[in-house]
Amino acid sequence: MKPPYMDEALALARQGVGRTSPNPAVGAVVVRGDEIVGRGTHTWAGLKHAEVLALEEAGERARGATVYVTLEPCSHHGRTPPCVEALIAAGVSRVVAAMTDPNPRVAGEGLRRLRAAGVEVELAAGYEAEAAVVNEAFLHAMRTGRPLVTLKAAVTLDGKIAAPEDNSGWITSERARAHVQEVRHLSDAILTGIGTVLSDDCRLTDRTGKERSRPLLRIVLDSTLRLPLTSKLVGSANGDLLVVTTSASPPERRKALEDRGAQVRVFDGPAGRTDMGQLVEHLGTRQIRSLMIEAGSKVNWAALEARIVDKILFYYAPKILGGLESLPVAGGPGRKRRTDAIRMSGVRLHMIPPDEFAVEAWVQS
Repeated sequence: MKPPYMDEALALARQGVGRTSPNPAVGAVVVRGDEIVGRGTHTWAGLKHAEVLALEEAGERARGATVYVTLEPCSHHGRTPPCVEALIAAGVSRVVAAMTDPNPRVAGEGLRRLRAAGVEVELAAGYEAEAAVVNEAFLHAMRTGRPLVTLKAAVTLDGKIAAPEDNSGWITSERARAHVQEVRHLSDAILTGIGTVLSDDCRLTDRTGKERSRPLLRIVLDSTLRLPLTSKLVGSANGDLLVVTTSASPPERRKALEDRGAQVRVFDGPAGRTDMGQLVEHLGTRQIRSLMIEAGSKVNWAALEARIVDKILFYYAPKILGGLESLPVAGGPGRKRRTDAIRMSGVRLHMIPPDEFAVEAWVQS
């Protein structure tokens, strides 16, 4: 049987999603008897962690109480003191966590220290999977050292993303595009190729208007630095634009972009292309927890072939383009045999009324 009050803690944690990176989104409630006497949601701007906020609201009523928290309390000094110290000092009698924290700086140490201080500790049966979804990107980054990479595309029912001539208008509806913005809001970084920028002069911004813990990092793959200095991306650069190029690019172009507020990094890959694997490793060192790819057919295939994609999110519209010249969601050489196809698992459907849907799936390693 699921313990009471954890649902409330999870609801609080979801309020922090998109507002906590590079930290996890955590919710906590303090329960005295049958009454919730304290609630807390962590946000980056708020500094204090969920457990501390819940304890402060509970005050003296926290002594002898039970704390329900969606992730194992931290046991190390970061921007704030360890939450385990606050829990012990408050005199709580029991802590129920939805899951342990894979962060190597925690990894069970928080629960161990609580037990050593005489606090009863319990892992809430039946909640780990739900809690893991809330912090999907954070947990992935802790386990791999890399951001969670999602390949997003808007496609027709026959798998096309662009027509051979006129591409004005949208493939998907306004409702589906609003859903994409919500997903973009949850991402730390977004990536596209220079072809998309030259074609669309896009901004790649988070248009939800919701609070973020840090600006969305906009990334462009541009092996020879064709990015126009007059583009909307460069014009709006404010430390949030990263241009990834190769050593073949002109030094004067690099300087011109940097003078306009862009960051330029050289990651040489095969055949004169940028190395997407190096880029993902670099993002990991910058504590980028999640990266969404919104690019063209060639970049999509290059990302899949480079094995940097962890999951896909394809939005399907009830349309068919057909033809051999319309671009598929993933172009390039592709796989030559059916048996070599890239396989997916954990497929989920998201209905977008009245007649669109999104397919979410994990790329099998």
